[in-house]
Amino acid sequence: MAEDIEKIVKEVRRVDGGTIVSLSGDVDLHHAPALHAALVQVANERPNRFILDLKDVPYIDSSGVGTLVEVFRRVSAYKGKMVLFGLNDRVRSVFEITKLDRFFNICATEAEANAY
Repeated sequence: MAEDIEKIVKEVRRVDGGTIVSLSGDVDLHHAPALHAALVQVANERPNRFILDLKDVPYIDSSGVGTLVEVFRRVSAYKGKMVLFGLNDRVRSVFEITKLDRFFNICATEAEANAY
């Protein structure tokens, strides 16, 4: 699973009051378990702002969305904020079609996400 985590999680950076997790590649059924493990590990650190950089994610399927929803619930449970940024049109449309854009904080840029 460590190899799968390295394929999907490009970088984890600590910033003032938050953590930015940069993802790369397709967020799909094949990568969802590794992604879940990595994101839960970050959520367990309880950052005030849990920021996901999705600019290098060309595709997300329902298992990827489910993983993000589960992590969103964890972050919300400890009163943290989860923010997504850098979504391409295809990935953004998945959140819009499922109406999850109403729940997730979605920003265009890293600067906007950091200011959230």
